[in-house]
Amino acid sequence: MKAIIPAAGMGTRLLPHTLTRPKVMLQVAGKPIIGHIADTLKQAGITHLSIIVGYKKERVIEYFSTLQGLSCDFPEQKEKLGLGHAVLYGLEDCDDPVLIVLGDTIINTDYNAFIARKTNTLGVVQVDDPKHFGIVVTNDKGYVISMVEKPENPPGNLAIAGLYLIQHQGLLKAALEKLIRDNKRTRGEFQLTDALKLMMEQGELFSVAEIDNWMDCGKKETLLETNRVLLQKNEKTLDTKNTEHCVIIPPVYISPNAVVNESVIGPNVSISSKTTVKNSVIRDSIIYEEATVENMLLTSTIIGQKAIVKGQLKSLNLGDFSETIE
Repeated sequence: MKAIIPAAGMGTRLLPHTLTRPKVMLQVAGKPIIGHIADTLKQAGITHLSIIVGYKKERVIEYFSTLQGLSCDFPEQKEKLGLGHAVLYGLEDCDDPVLIVLGDTIINTDYNAFIARKTNTLGVVQVDDPKHFGIVVTNDKGYVISMVEKPENPPGNLAIAGLYLIQHQGLLKAALEKLIRDNKRTRGEFQLTDALKLMMEQGELFSVAEIDNWMDCGKKETLLETNRVLLQKNEKTLDTKNTEHCVIIPPVYISPNAVVNESVIGPNVSISSKTTVKNSVIRDSIIYEEATVENMLLTSTIIGQKAIVKGQLKSLNLGDFSETIE
């Protein structure tokens, strides 16, 4: 079985970090988002990936050229016409099953059990605000009886979580091609949900599987939260040879190629390769490659690649009822 990972988008909600890299290449817990996804798929025995690229495609292709044990192709979505349009680039005219995993969401579930299912299956999760998701309704046997993309009046709160198992990929390919021929769009785009609905109308059955954990990486706050969850889950051990006179408060990830001196790091901090940190206190933050941080107090912060952030240590002598503001 192969997997399709749509990874063509920019990620405007994560500017300015996506000015130089696609959203899927943003880092959490010491690795790009799509790297965590690829590792999980590889552990489940899926080694053939069709990664749909577009914006800053070179960053994605270069990253996967360094990974062992994966066979990848990189179809390009030149026009951003929706998720369904992107997925179509990875589908083949055959009856083989295919797994579709969105490239900007990290899903923690039993992938081996998921891909072993014998029906078309949607990974789902209960959400508080269903207006922002594809929503499904099931019958008492667990089969999907309706689905709608980002409804104004949601029929429920069971959301499609970005994980799809299609038993006959040729049927999905035909459904998407029909949408495009008929120019049937939802909110101006060709939606994967609409193609799945068309398959249902043609007699295909869809079941659902509630996933264990679903980590969104769509904006700064959720990216930092995902970093925290993954650090706690992975419990990374540290090579501390390049951390001198430091206090490390787990969980943290510090690259062996980073240099960290006279600082307090953690909890929930990722520091990437070739980064230098001196005389700083950092928590709940992500520091990218080759950045420099000196004399800073940082929390809930993302520092980009090769950025230089320097403060100034100072001495204060304040009397009662004083206040200092910077």
